[in-house]
Amino acid sequence: MNAHANITHWAERVDMAAAFRWSVKLNLHEAVSNHFSLAVNADGSKFLMNPNMRHFSRITASSLLEIDANDPSTMNRPDAPDPTAWGLHGSIHRALPHARCVMHVHSIHATVLASLADSYLPPIDQNSAMFFGRQVVDADYGGMAFEEEAARCVQLLADPKITTMIMGNHGVLIIGQSVADAFNRLTYFERAAETYIRALQTGKPLRILSDAVAEKTAGEWDSYPGYADAHLREIKALLDDEGATYAS
Repeated sequence: MNAHANITHWAERVDMAAAFRWSVKLNLHEAVSNHFSLAVNADGSKFLMNPNMRHFSRITASSLLEIDANDPSTMNRPDAPDPTAWGLHGSIHRALPHARCVMHVHSIHATVLASLADSYLPPIDQNSAMFFGRQVVDADYGGMAFEEEAARCVQLLADPKITTMIMGNHGVLIIGQSVADAFNRLTYFERAAETYIRALQTGKPLRILSDAVAEKTAGEWDSYPGYADAHLREIKALLDDEGATYAS
């Protein structure tokens, strides 16, 4: 008998746990901070999220919390989530049904970009073009992401076309339609931010794509068949080859 048969949303939990584990390998994590969440009902109000103060390298499918964004007693639970995660992720899932998977990190290059006076990521290559017309910059950081900060973020993410919020003086937040979609965008954003920062360091003029070519390329990324799913599938295969315990 499957020991996890009584745990709901098992396949989604496994995908989430794999994303956490791979984030460590890519050095996207930070101490016991940062959070990923995944909506598991139609209106997005119920979601899975990592437990409070758990290192990404120790996340397992069974350890993920299932949270109801409309339950005001959530922070009174014995396994209550991190209060900033409740503020940010709870507010997004409560208000934005299209935001199925939300990934927020303080990864190095995304945070360097978020620290620049102009935090917009221009389309200087194929990877950065993925985010053309699909990013928004929050330039009004006011402290940790409790519910007041989260309310502003929700407004900035209201357009379903926006997949990426560069959180000024903070980090990055990615929205996807699945774990695979969001994690693929997260890894590509970090790579694109690094490319841009390294290009700036040369002090040479940038070769920026035209709006028409950038939008065409972004659309091609949006519709590229099966790419994000294949990326996550291969990540899970590599973790399985290592004997990782993420799917437990």
